[in-house]
Amino acid sequence: MARRKAMQVCPTPGCPNLTPQGRCPTCQAQARADRPTSHSRGYDRRWLRASATYLEEHPYCECDDCSVLPPLQRDLATEVDHIDGLGPLGPRGYDPTNWQAMSKRHHSRKTARDTFGH
Repeated sequence: MARRKAMQVCPTPGCPNLTPQGRCPTCQAQARADRPTSHSRGYDRRWLRASATYLEEHPYCECDDCSVLPPLQRDLATEVDHIDGLGPLGPRGYDPTNWQAMSKRHHSRKTARDTFGH
């Protein structure tokens, strides 16, 4: 017999809805609606060109976990991370010493950890 996971209260402050995990659908939709567009956060044509050039020169993930591995054992990099977390509009947004090539899963993990403390 399959065990069912207990429901939990949505982690959004003030929301009483129960959910199997994470935010409830209403709070997820509100968070998506409240988030500025990627273009307004500076991820425009200029950033796409700069990050594509960087990935050509840095094809393997440079995260802390991967940096200790030989290049061919690392994940392929698909995204460029701003080490300071401020994105292209930050004071070092176009400074390549503030960038690191990362795989999607490692970049998502870093973003979740830095943003939500997970």
